[in-house]
Amino acid sequence: MISYLRRVFVESWLGRVAAIVIFLAFIGWGIGDVVNYMGTETDVVAKIGNGQVGSADLAQALQAELPNITKQMGVSDPSQIPPALRQQIAYQILQRLVGQEEVQEAAHRQGIAVPDSAVRDEVFSLPYFKGANGQFDRTVLNARLSEHNLTEQRFLNIIRDDLTSRTLLQPVAQGASASTTMANRLSAYGLQTRTVDLVRIPFTAQATPTTPDDAVLRRFYANHLWMFRAPEYRHARLVVLSPATVAGSITVDDKDIKRVYDEQRSRYDIPETRDIQVITLQDEAAAKSIATLWGSGADWATVQNAAKNGAAVDMPGTRASGIPSEILSKAIFAAPLSAVQGPLKTEAGWTVFRVNKITPPNNTPFETAKQDILQQYRAAKAPSVVSERSRQLQDTIAGSGLDSIPADLGAVAAAGTLDANGNTQAGNPAPLPANGKLRDALVQKIFSLSKGNQPNLVEGPDNSWFAVQVDAITPAAPQSYEQAKAQVLAAWQAEARKHAADQKATALYVNAKAKGGLASAADATGSINTLSFSRAMPNKDIPAELMAYLPQMQAGQSVMAEDNGNFFVATVTKVSTPNPAADPVAFQRVKDTIAQSEGDDLVASYVDALAKQHPPKIIERAVASTLSSLGFDGKSAQ
Repeated sequence: MISYLRRVFVESWLGRVAAIVIFLAFIGWGIGDVVNYMGTETDVVAKIGNGQVGSADLAQALQAELPNITKQMGVSDPSQIPPALRQQIAYQILQRLVGQEEVQEAAHRQGIAVPDSAVRDEVFSLPYFKGANGQFDRTVLNARLSEHNLTEQRFLNIIRDDLTSRTLLQPVAQGASASTTMANRLSAYGLQTRTVDLVRIPFTAQATPTTPDDAVLRRFYANHLWMFRAPEYRHARLVVLSPATVAGSITVDDKDIKRVYDEQRSRYDIPETRDIQVITLQDEAAAKSIATLWGSGADWATVQNAAKNGAAVDMPGTRASGIPSEILSKAIFAAPLSAVQGPLKTEAGWTVFRVNKITPPNNTPFETAKQDILQQYRAAKAPSVVSERSRQLQDTIAGSGLDSIPADLGAVAAAGTLDANGNTQAGNPAPLPANGKLRDALVQKIFSLSKGNQPNLVEGPDNSWFAVQVDAITPAAPQSYEQAKAQVLAAWQAEARKHAADQKATALYVNAKAKGGLASAADATGSINTLSFSRAMPNKDIPAELMAYLPQMQAGQSVMAEDNGNFFVATVTKVSTPNPAADPVAFQRVKDTIAQSEGDDLVASYVDALAKQHPPKIIERAVASTLSSLGFDGKSAQ
């Protein structure tokens, strides 16, 4: 459940020790260590003491994690994952759920109970549920929960479980300490800096050779036939159901929009705000001295330093209601721009202030805000609408194919001819009703099916669904020399320019190697770029092709490499290893990282010990039933 919430909401706040170590702890837990339970129940897949993992929990976790796993494996559809591997993935996810329940059970045995007030404080602190004013917003919370099909009670249970896990596991992790010797060695390794001279020789910078005679081009064509082929084209019909396609079909009563407008009035009726700097002192004479200094042109840093015995506050975008003193609030909102004011006697002492910016009020009428509220509602509601309508779309396709898609579903149909790059025969992007990852998935699916296939609704990326039917396939075919003559000439010239760049780079590399560096090589001085890097601070301007060699090279050594459009020649000119203690902040950061890693190991060992002390009981029948219903047994997958 914790991992599910981390994916559903934000990575930052749940990327804490509990979620991390639980994921690590049970990687090695195998089915051979499980006590098989051959009962008849199928709604529980695992029992851990008095706790359990339900079939619904496993199914939900599988469905939530599968899109990311599919992407990591480089395929666009879960059906392309071999059945055996799908089962392995499912059992690894089950292991994680069991691990989480082991921790919960251990916490309960030790009498750890999270009060409601702690759950409330945690929810109120999450930035994902804050409104435009930076405060917790119930409307935002409701929208987020609706967007991800979570009930409020389930969400609060997830928060409570997370706090329970952290209460149990954080003291274990905090028992770790970092070795100064190890920190020294790792710091020296990571901070070791190399200075590099680099020359880049682009292919396109070389002179274009004159057009050769026809015999040369024909010989090039004959030797590179694979380069001159017309691509395979496919004509396909498809239908897409996604948050983008259904959004326009979601309607909201004007009364509901008006209610949201009234509830969020602070977003649409913004009073005048001011950027102010305020200094408060207890002594009037000191306040007058600060006012004189500030008024004479001293900057804010100087004024703050001079008022070190007082309170100095910089308050951008401040509303009148945000100033705790009524006296000060009236004075600030009556003061002119950029003039030092005071001292002014307030409840807190003697105050000197300056207004740096005035932003006039901005009142957005309902008719103007209406469309904005509607779009927000549609964006929040669309994912759940897609889930609801996908079942109806699936039934429609099963009954009548792609010929009778109801207009009120919000699904978009399209048909046309394209190649494997998603381009039409004219070379333009095909007008598919999708963008980004969904578009890529559609094209990949079109080119993975056979002609005349039975269309099936499959789940795509970003909470989308689609079905594809391939009507016709025009196979790839070689082009004749006459058809491809222009392409042959362009390819021959590109190859000639690359060859010229290769010759130039090779000569430079040989010269640099012989003379101890690029600086001594002829005709290279003007084009040398001097860069530096360390393992801890890579340099994005150094090509990845060179970084495979440079970190192991010594001063005076040279290397040559190539990417898709350039040759590179580089010489390491200097290698320096700074004293880690010279940068105490960076050194402490390394120690903290080591301590965190060791803390993770401690917690992993602790959770592993829990599993050995209280072995889980896996109900294989329930697991098999859950996996079969999701197609993880290789039989029901789309």
